[in-house]
Amino acid sequence: MTALFALTTSLMWGLADFGGGLLTRRTPALTVVVVSQTIAVVVLGAIVVATGGFSEAGPRLWYAVAAGLIGPVAMLAFYKALALGPMGVVSPLGALGVAVPVGVGLVLGERPGLLQFAGILVAVVGVVLAGGPQFKGAPVQRQAVLLTLLAAFGFGAVMALIAEASTTLTGLFLALFVQRVTNVVAGGAALYASAKRGGRVLPEEGGWRVVRASLPALAFVGLADVAANGTYALAAREGPVTVAAVLASLYPIVTALAARGVLSERLRGVQAAGAGLALVGTLLLATG
Repeated sequence: MTALFALTTSLMWGLADFGGGLLTRRTPALTVVVVSQTIAVVVLGAIVVATGGFSEAGPRLWYAVAAGLIGPVAMLAFYKALALGPMGVVSPLGALGVAVPVGVGLVLGERPGLLQFAGILVAVVGVVLAGGPQFKGAPVQRQAVLLTLLAAFGFGAVMALIAEASTTLTGLFLALFVQRVTNVVAGGAALYASAKRGGRVLPEEGGWRVVRASLPALAFVGLADVAANGTYALAAREGPVTVAAVLASLYPIVTALAARGVLSERLRGVQAAGAGLALVGTLLLATG
């Protein structure tokens, strides 16, 4: 079940990243984050009320609050790094966030078997290569590298925190709700501050009309991200965190394949090789 939940996580995160990437081509990234997460808050709130999740409130929810504060910072740092580029360097570095939950698992005493350890190494190398790293070409700004490493650490920290935020299914719904509420509050404050400084909040062409037309896509992005956090928490609970984290980190491959299928973007040779290595690593982890 660990492998199934973790692979579902990578699928949901990959599709959410692809959808979010498309939306930010017309709408400011911070607006995409706030609107998509607000939709997720409404849906999660209804689920929490229906399942009686508020009865699960306890100290563990502070992990969800921390995840909710770190998540938007990591996402915005990643978007900024992508803007500074080159993307072929930024994308693979962003996948290094898997080191955080893997490290937590090792500190807690998890010791993968030989096949699983080999699978972790192969899968991580595959994920990095699947991002299409540039080994030569345009120079990389130091700021881009620092922002990417900040984002990677943030993404990894969110994975580790959300896995600790609950012990039951209803508690998980509540933890995800608290995380998203925190996301919206933090992101909304940043959006307001940006607007006060004269930053762009709405698309340059179409304004609110474009945002309203994008609501179904924004809802998908927000809910897919929530689902990914939920299935990751279940994966980490069912089996070793070291295995769950690596399998969940395969989402860049899903994003690349979605871009190939929808936008007809061609995979570079290094990306195809990375996808193959990630698949081999997945099989080793699943069978180990």
